[in-house]
Amino acid sequence: MAVGAKIWNTALLAAAMSSALSFSLLLPSVAHAKKTTEEASPPQIVTLGAGAQQYAFAIYANNSLAQENDSITRAVILEHGVKRDGDRYFETGLAFLRKARLDPAQTLLLTPNFLTEGDALSDNKMALWRGDNWMQGQDSTHGKTGVSSFRVFDDIAAYLGSGRFPALKEIVFIGHSAGGQLMQRYAVLNNSDEKLKQAGIKVRYVISSPSSYLYFDNNRPADNGFAPAGGILCPGYDNYRYGLGEMIPYGLGADGKVSGEQLFKRYAARDVTYMVGSKDNNPNHRFLDKACGARLQGATRVERHDNYVRYEQFLAQKWKTPVHHPDFEVPGVGHDAAGLFGADITVEKIFPAK
Repeated sequence: MAVGAKIWNTALLAAAMSSALSFSLLLPSVAHAKKTTEEASPPQIVTLGAGAQQYAFAIYANNSLAQENDSITRAVILEHGVKRDGDRYFETGLAFLRKARLDPAQTLLLTPNFLTEGDALSDNKMALWRGDNWMQGQDSTHGKTGVSSFRVFDDIAAYLGSGRFPALKEIVFIGHSAGGQLMQRYAVLNNSDEKLKQAGIKVRYVISSPSSYLYFDNNRPADNGFAPAGGILCPGYDNYRYGLGEMIPYGLGADGKVSGEQLFKRYAARDVTYMVGSKDNNPNHRFLDKACGARLQGATRVERHDNYVRYEQFLAQKWKTPVHHPDFEVPGVGHDAAGLFGADITVEKIFPAK
């Protein structure tokens, strides 16, 4: 499907965060290639980053991103799954906010849509990824190259906290399935969380039904708790994206190293909630990661969810670091974003009535 677009440039400056962010809005006349309904609105194309590191990106949003808005108090970022169907997730997000009775005039809903070179909306000014590399935090390989998918969240968060939304008090990062994999690792590795908190913005993460999780040491679920898995039958099981070995550049410290204990202690202090459907228990699900590094975490998404919650408590004792990350199952729901976020329990857990 060919896509034509008229382009209007609006320069926006963001200086409240330590890293500068330039933002411009392009309004496409035709919706994204993965549009599924005639009613779906096209994404807003934004230019993130600063100077030579600028790149364009597609974001579905329920409010204009080009205008200053002093009514927005909360931003909800809902990340799509492996199909990269941002329009579907945006509609799911709108329904979720309606069910939670959140005023759209005060709640900014964003669904960033990662693109590949073959997508109809792709452009050489955009950061574009190869296949599913975006969901691991890898760098873009086409268009504007060298942009980690984690950096996209950093840049969006920096813009939100830049002063254009002066009443903003909270950002809720939500990822489901492949988006949940990306979001869990982002919650562990990012350095933006504390900066936003210092600016008076609360940050929360909701990790929904990922295929795998990022482990902090070489222990994995075993019959009597947790133990090193050994690398004979599964070499590289403790390398990124399942462990901290061979860490991508984004996850390295200033000294070029990574410490599992330090990362865990920081992660334990962050506001993280885990969720999964009670029927997401098919070990042969089409989109379930079946690599040996993932299988060591459990046979199904429910099992991997439960094991990771126990693993956090195992590390809490090992490294003497209390952790309380709530988790819950959605009864009667499988691997279905609309079903999960349309459930009463999800609204109660994520946006409890005051």
